[in-house]
Amino acid sequence: MSRMRVLVADEFSARHVAELQALGLDVEYDPECTAEALGSGTRLGESNVLVVRSTRVTRAAIENAPCLALIVRAGAGVDTVDVGAASERGILVSNCPGKNSVAVAELTMGLILALDRRIADATSELRTGRWNKTEYAKADGLKGKTLGIVGLGRVGSEVARRARAFEMHVVAWSIPFRPERAEPLGVGRCAALHDLAGASDVISVHLPQRVETRRLINADVFECMKPGTIFVNTSRGGVVDEAALAEAMRSKGLRVGLDVFETEPAGGVAPFQSAVTSAGLFVGTPHIGASTEQAQNAIAAETVRICAEFVKTGTVPNVVNIEEQAPAECQLVVRHYDKVGVLASVLGVLRAHEANVEEMTNRIFHGAKTAVATIRLSKMPTPEVLREIAALEGAVIAVEAKPLGNLA
Repeated sequence: MSRMRVLVADEFSARHVAELQALGLDVEYDPECTAEALGSGTRLGESNVLVVRSTRVTRAAIENAPCLALIVRAGAGVDTVDVGAASERGILVSNCPGKNSVAVAELTMGLILALDRRIADATSELRTGRWNKTEYAKADGLKGKTLGIVGLGRVGSEVARRARAFEMHVVAWSIPFRPERAEPLGVGRCAALHDLAGASDVISVHLPQRVETRRLINADVFECMKPGTIFVNTSRGGVVDEAALAEAMRSKGLRVGLDVFETEPAGGVAPFQSAVTSAGLFVGTPHIGASTEQAQNAIAAETVRICAEFVKTGTVPNVVNIEEQAPAECQLVVRHYDKVGVLASVLGVLRAHEANVEEMTNRIFHGAKTAVATIRLSKMPTPEVLREIAALEGAVIAVEAKPLGNLA
């Protein structure tokens, strides 16, 4: 059998490339690979696994990858991967959630402090030879202020921990809101996003980019904010309406810190423009929230773990495009002899009666003479189907079917 082939199409440490090779994988490392190259129809070739960080994986790339079985996004989120196209072709998509949470939280606090103390502007004047203590001695301070966290997931929770160390009062709005996560952190709940906007002195956004979060932070939300509110986004640019944000900076004096933008260049170095950068007090970074050595090493190690599990067991940790519960109507339990062809015969009966298998497991009893198969079906089998399966002489011991709503 040929070795499983992996294409690493982004920056990856030599140590972790070597760890992938130690799994018995044939690894091709191409950190200069582009989305256009992946979609060209020749780049992925015989690759079974694709590892990317920021390189986009388009529908064209997926449709031109006949051997591809797994895409690993070496980072949080999968917005750079066409997950729908992958699902259509039965390709698993996985990511590395939580491994960069501390790094993003640290940058978040850095942006908040930089806005409150106007660190970037003061530095800029010092570099031009101007001492302006009169201007930059003005700051509110963070102690006792209310920080509103939009999205109390892994990163939001890490921000809350750090904000509490600054003696800030922390509230959050999140869907779902998990009291068991919020209460140990001393985080209060806001029932609505607009309530949080009005109650907070500082707002930090930590939302995934999905259809339902697209430009969720819009003009209506900005209208609810206090004049001079510090607003920070280190999640995804698409969750904020940048035109509305720029207008709020001009009209309400919002102080804004961004690591992410609605439109970002594909390359590491490129021209860049955004209306937000010149609309008022602004500090920003070029999407580097996860870019610490600590975070990158943790993400790379998780990528290796995902690949190792896939090679050894065929299962994939952190998979994002498998239904948690298959859309089945009933569960068929078949106790049978552990012999070649038994399950094939059972599946043959189901196929003849157009009963689609949505999910199946098969467990072997001690002694390896008998087994039990649990098969979830698209529809309830008729008594005739059950009789045909039970009649598989020398193969089936017993069979029963129950609707999924009545499995007690």
